[in-house]
Amino acid sequence: MGEIGEQKMKILCLHGFRTSGNFLRKQLSKWDPSIFAHFEMEFPDGIFPARGKSDIEGIFPPPYFEWFQKNEDFTEYENLEECISYLCEYITSKGPFHGLLGFSQGAALSALFLGYMEQGKILKEQPPMKLFVSISGGKFRDPNICNVAYKDVIKVKSVHFIGEKDWLKIPSQELTTSFENPLIIRHPQGHTVPRLGK
Repeated sequence: MGEIGEQKMKILCLHGFRTSGNFLRKQLSKWDPSIFAHFEMEFPDGIFPARGKSDIEGIFPPPYFEWFQKNEDFTEYENLEECISYLCEYITSKGPFHGLLGFSQGAALSALFLGYMEQGKILKEQPPMKLFVSISGGKFRDPNICNVAYKDVIKVKSVHFIGEKDWLKIPSQELTTSFENPLIIRHPQGHTVPRLGK
């Protein structure tokens, strides 16, 4: 059995702002289990305990985490460097990973990470990622970050879920332009992991 061809792809899954790895796991449980048969998925928690109210309070039990902090218009960030160092360390020690999946803050972070990898800024010793799944993602808006991360088209196979009613619909669309031949899946819902099936 154990042929290389059957090796599962390892995917690192990064949750949204002030939620948790377990919550993202639950969000993805709406998808058909057969989708996941090909993947081995890991759901780490963000490195900072939530510094404010979580949108999932009362819907899903705490604790809640955030990957970094930002201002209202996504132009200034706090603890982003620490967060990237942590993920580099995580991938180096537990990898190699073949892809990244992210929701909201986790998707923006994943895309940034792939851009940095493409530019040879981080994880030079790791094999290149093969897959990126963005659910309600977006780009960072700090020019110092953009000029590096999105300088060239990111050559990773990518799937982008964009919700018609998502408050991040426009940023999600903008993010697709940073990837080579992105596959775009539109859904009628808002800022959520959509049900698949139809």
